[in-house]
Amino acid sequence: MFEHPGDWALENGIRIGIILVLAIALHFFLRRVIPRAMALAMQPHQQVDNGASQRQRVDTISTVFVRTADMLIIVLASLLVLGEIGVSLAPFIAGAGVVGLAIGFGAQSLIRDTLAGAFIVIEDQFRTGDVVAIAGVEGTVEDITLRRTVLRDLNGVLHSVPNSEITVASNQTRGWAGINLIVGIGYGEDVDAVKETVDGVGRELADDPAWQNDIVKAPSVARVDSLGDSSVDLRVLGRTAPGRQWAVTGELRRRIKLAFDKAGIEIPFPHRVIISRPAEDTRRDATD
Repeated sequence: MFEHPGDWALENGIRIGIILVLAIALHFFLRRVIPRAMALAMQPHQQVDNGASQRQRVDTISTVFVRTADMLIIVLASLLVLGEIGVSLAPFIAGAGVVGLAIGFGAQSLIRDTLAGAFIVIEDQFRTGDVVAIAGVEGTVEDITLRRTVLRDLNGVLHSVPNSEITVASNQTRGWAGINLIVGIGYGEDVDAVKETVDGVGRELADDPAWQNDIVKAPSVARVDSLGDSSVDLRVLGRTAPGRQWAVTGELRRRIKLAFDKAGIEIPFPHRVIISRPAEDTRRDATD
């Protein structure tokens, strides 16, 4: 292909090496600069987000931008190397319109995914590490790209959700989280006395050094929620730090159960009454 391989290696090979070195250097440069630039850009939001939340957002946006920049670097470097090898780029440019039109029809979903991913990142709908419910899937966000979001649910199953499928994103770990608990008591119990017991448990939990950093507002009885078939249902509400609502609610249930046992408060449960008839009555009914 080349009449003088030595001349080609001297002239074109050096340029190819320079292209590759510059591409690699640019890759590492952007990996260092983009996170720092994002951190500086997010400084005005520090009054709203705490330090951990701020770092989480910076990491999420930086990862998306770094990956996008890497793709552009690879494409540009590949074109430059092809040009140095001697491959004419004119046919690629001439056919770009036709190929782009064909790809456009086949890649509409990819374009929608990319646009949706860009808005997710820009609008800060959720971040890596958040617990969200999207497209009928609930779990912890493990990865976000412009094309898809990866979640892992409580069973350990990994879900990859195209961003264009995300019409509603329910973030359960942003700002604060809520305690929303129903406590049923028997109809024979004093509702006001039970309310004092539950509220006392909530205050003790909020004052416990092991839990006080997780609780924003101490849980307490908000209202009598309903009069059920076998129980009076009380609605207990409170606020916790994001992501801690499940652990706090579990501990609250445990302490309420212990307090009810100590106070002799009945927690209704299903009963089954079995009536046994003597054998003589059964035979008499059969003869009749």
